[in-house]
Amino acid sequence: MTIYLVRHGETGDNVTRTMQFPETPLSERGLAQAARVGAWLAPLGAGAILASNYRRAAQTAEAVATATGLAVDWEPLLGERNFGKLRGRRVADLDFDPMGPDVEPEDGESWPVFDARVARAFAAIVAARQRIDSPLIVVSHGLLLRQLLRHHLTLAAGTSLPDALANTSVTICAATAPHVVSVLGSVAHLDEASAHDGRSLTGA
Repeated sequence: MTIYLVRHGETGDNVTRTMQFPETPLSERGLAQAARVGAWLAPLGAGAILASNYRRAAQTAEAVATATGLAVDWEPLLGERNFGKLRGRRVADLDFDPMGPDVEPEDGESWPVFDARVARAFAAIVAARQRIDSPLIVVSHGLLLRQLLRHHLTLAAGTSLPDALANTSVTICAATAPHVVSVLGSVAHLDEASAHDGRSLTGA
């Protein structure tokens, strides 16, 4: 059995590369992306949806729920990294890289604090998958999913960690250790009208 890891759909702040608040909603294209990923997941026999309660992830998860007929279990540990007082700022307006290894956002999460939460989120994912006898769908955020790939999942031989995960990209991994990734960041479900904007902000 498998785990399907889904990044939320596009937001306006993704496109303008703005550090986002939890209440940031999906854009029109993001809603279309969410509907398409839901339709793609619908026939795969998943038994549960676990999702971040941030609005952009929640709207994506609700689209998947509509397509699959499953209820959504909300997991706050799956929320994106908290950038504190950097939220609402455009990356282009900053004189430093907000994703830098030593950046500790005021009122936000440092990388060590965030990674500790990611570890707890992964434990919650594994526990949720163990409660069902079918695949699990997880809806979360770009940075959190990349840290799962970096620290908790196993990439296939010859595969590198991507610089970015596209909006509504699907990563598929095994449900049991070492959680080998069989599909990495696929957006095959998107069409020309809903295609990911490659300029958009990967995380935050």
